[in-house]
Amino acid sequence: MEKTLRELAELVGGTLAGDGSEKISGLSNIKMARAGDLIFAVPPHLDAAKTCAASAVLIPLDTENFPKPAIKVQDPRAAFAKLLEMFTPKIKIPVGISPKAHIGKDAKISDGAAIMPFAVVDDGAEIKSGAIIYPHVYIGQHATIGEDTIVYSSATVREFCKIGKRCVIHSSAVIGSDGFGFTTSKGVHTKVPQVGNVIIEDDVEIGAHVGIDRAAMGSTIIGHGTKIDNLVHIAHNCKIGANCLIVAQTGISGSTTVGDNVTFGGQVGTVGHIHIGGNSVYAARSGISKNMPEGFFGAGFPIQSHDDWLRHQASLKRVPELIEKIRHIEYELEMIKEGYM
Repeated sequence: MEKTLRELAELVGGTLAGDGSEKISGLSNIKMARAGDLIFAVPPHLDAAKTCAASAVLIPLDTENFPKPAIKVQDPRAAFAKLLEMFTPKIKIPVGISPKAHIGKDAKISDGAAIMPFAVVDDGAEIKSGAIIYPHVYIGQHATIGEDTIVYSSATVREFCKIGKRCVIHSSAVIGSDGFGFTTSKGVHTKVPQVGNVIIEDDVEIGAHVGIDRAAMGSTIIGHGTKIDNLVHIAHNCKIGANCLIVAQTGISGSTTVGDNVTFGGQVGTVGHIHIGGNSVYAARSGISKNMPEGFFGAGFPIQSHDDWLRHQASLKRVPELIEKIRHIEYELEMIKEGYM
């Protein structure tokens, strides 16, 4: 594919700076760019972009005196993502049911769905139009896969779970595994039946090896537009709001409610049965052990404001120095006591 810089500027709604007839045949990053490539750059990488081999650069609107042909946009990353969709060849999946797939009794496969070899769609399940089910996927009994949703190889969607429209479920994710529910008597653990389901709303993306447990009763819910990274665990009866970002190795304990627009950094952990207010950010490895307000920026364990955590971390660096001072004071006091000073 080849486009002029002017054509690309029009596509992303940007302002052209420099030669609009420059031919762009690919997209790249600063280090790997070559002639014919378009890259994006934001501070502090603008200087590196000026001298790289790329033919043109997507840059922020307020950038001045840039020496290369450029497209100025409000958000270079978002504009670049839009162009990536255009320049990346689409994988073509044939519509229809492979003869090597297993389709259970009373399963409903809509026209326009694609069921690839060795996929299993169990009894009573429904696959809606535009959905793509990759090889070795298991769709459980009476589960629903919404329009234009993609389920990649080796993922499992257990019985009665409901997946919305335009979702992406990556390889080896498990939706609807049993919640971790047991009673204990005289040292013996007895399983509590987990009879609820999982509801994934529209436009959710679920990373590889994610586990989302079915509710003991009712539903575990993932709100629309939420994006979940690899290796995340969401326990039974959680309710995750819309447009959240949950980064790798985060664990959210059972019956936790999370508001809209919450970001969890990597390896965040929570206790169960708490409410975490919306429009909040929790830094990597935060430990959330209590109800949290709206609009909070937290870090550390026990959880505290990010500013307080930074101050505490700075103070910790002085501890060895303070210990040495205390030892010196103790020594001098002992010398005074013994009459040497």
